[in-house]
This record gives sequence, structure tokens and C-alpha cells, in this order.
Amino acid sequence: MTSTKRKPPPPKKPPQARDALRFSFGLRLGLAFVVAVVAYLFTNGANAPNRPAFEVVRIPGKGKGLIAQRDIQQGELLIREKPLFRVPSSTTESPQQLVWKLLQATSAEGQAAFWDLSYVNLPETVTQRDHVALAIFETNAVAAGQQVGIFPGMARLNHGCSSAFNAVYTWRESEQMLYVHALRNISKGQELLTTYTDTKRPRNERRAFLSSHYGFECTCAVCSLDNAGSLASDRRLTSISEFYRYFATWGNGDITGVEAIEAINNIWKLEEEEGYWSERGRLAADAVWIAAAHSDFSAVRSWARLAAKWYTIELGGDSETVLEVVRFAANPKAHTAWNSREPLPVGGPWPSAG
Repeated sequence: MTSTKRKPPPPKKPPQARDALRFSFGLRLGLAFVVAVVAYLFTNGANAPNRPAFEVVRIPGKGKGLIAQRDIQQGELLIREKPLFRVPSSTTESPQQLVWKLLQATSAEGQAAFWDLSYVNLPETVTQRDHVALAIFETNAVAAGQQVGIFPGMARLNHGCSSAFNAVYTWRESEQMLYVHALRNISKGQELLTTYTDTKRPRNERRAFLSSHYGFECTCAVCSLDNAGSLASDRRLTSISEFYRYFATWGNGDITGVEAIEAINNIWKLEEEEGYWSERGRLAADAVWIAAAHSDFSAVRSWARLAAKWYTIELGGDSETVLEVVRFAANPKAHTAWNSREPLPVGGPWPSAG
């Protein structure tokens, strides 16, 4: 991160003949879907130009950031990076001493990349190297599984709210790597932005939070809207958050599966209006869970295909999460939640969901 503060984010029965035929058809359908996903990956990543997607440049008012050197395709892999080092989320050891010790164990190149990162919220009178190292870590570190890691490459991504950010990152525990993918198409010359916090809240709340925790006032495209545009955006983002809280009550049995799916569809519609595309894979996967719990075979398939599409964009088509939802699209009964609630047709995605 550059000139901005980022704190580490706080985790049968044997089938009868007819069932066997249905499963066989589902398996063929699932394999066809896998082929479609592979084709999608070919056109949205593997077939991307070989020249670098971005360069590190100085940006007025932001320090350093990442600018696209060419057109970038939605779902394209932008960064694949090992952590310079990681620290536990909680420790009895002095954080200052721990960060310093781990930093000293890295290569000369790694240390140079670390010291090139900026930091905030450290008094100018404090110049001891170990104090500065901790400030750099606190400014730039992100969650990496059950630990918190420092990634000098990814740390160059500046912040954007709501529809303004165009890149998302995720940690792959099995590979011990951080992945960054393009959330949407990015034109040559555009800045690559991620988000430092949950931005599904009004502008004044976002700005207050970012100023307090990360030391800057956000001037992204969404925060720079005129008053009328900002108020409309605020209403959508507030409604999205309210619908999230509402459909979550299905877990306690407070609402029906139909009501929960309706809330998810309402979130999708509002996010489409807002241009907020993040977390769609997770949202569709939540719908898969609800549909499976109520034994809605066709709804599981529809939502699982949608989850696979957006997880492919956000996480990469080779991620374990994508492979899991593809399996549910092929065989809904394989879902852990299958038939755990009363049978009920809950419904699939709204027609324009995509």
C-alpha cells in the first residue's frame, strides 16, 4: 500500500434405475460445464497477452500504485505472490521484535522491497528501525490464512470503494500463495484498485473509517460522486447490507428458504445497479446451500453454475472452491446440506443474473 494505512484484517441407499439415469445425465452435464469453464479460462486469462499487465508508478496524492500497461480481461490473474513473511494473528511475543526478527531472516532483495513500502501513523520523532519496520508491516499486511502476511507486490494496490475497485485478492492455503485477479475489465492506463474494508455502507461512514484506520480520505470514483449520485449509491449500499443481514436469519429458522433466496436476488439486483461485483461467488454459494437444504434440485444447479462463474473470476478457475461448486452443479445431492430442511422449491437466480 502506498501512503495509506492497512491493518491486518482481524476466517444411501443404492440408487434405483431412474435415479442412476438421472445421476448419469447430471454427471454428463457437469463434465460439459467443466469444459465450458476451461474454455472461459482460456479466453479470460490463459490466452491473455504475455507482456506485463501493469507497472508501478508514482501517482499524485497516493505515492506509488499500479497502472495497467495494456487492456486487462476480467478474471485475469494479475499477481501470484509468496509472503515475504507471516506472523500469527495473536502472539505473546513483542510484535515489534517478532517483525524485526522475521524481516532479518529474508533475502537482501526482500528487505529492499520491504523498506520501499510506505507507512503511516508513526510520529516523525520515532526513527528506530524496528519501530519503522512494525509500522510498515501494520500499514501493508493482509490476512493470509490463520496468519497475517506481508506481500510487497500486492501492497502496491491502492483502495477503491464499491464499484471503484477492480481487483480482488485471496489466499490459497494449499499453495501458501496470494492470488490477485481482475474483478472486471480494466483498460490500459487505468489504476488497479482493491478494497481495504467492507464498503457496503454510506460515504461518510466509509471515509470516517478509512481516515481513522488507514490515514487518508478516500477520493475514489464512488466517493467523488456529486451529492445526488452519492445519496443514490448510499441508499443502494445500505439496502444491500440490510438484505445481507435479513437472509442470514435463515440460518436460525427465522425466515423461509423462499424468503432467503428472494433476499439474495434483491442483493444481486441492487449490486447490478450499483456496479458492485465483489463477493458474488460467495453470495451464489450461499444460495446453493439454502437450495440444497430444501432439496431444490434445479435451484442448486442454477445457483452452483452462477457460483462457479464468479468464483472463477474472483479466485481462479483452478481453485478448489470452483471445483467444489462444479461438483454440486453436476450432483446437487452431494452437497453437505442436502435435505437438512423441509423440501421446498426456493427458486433460482433472477433472469438477468450473470
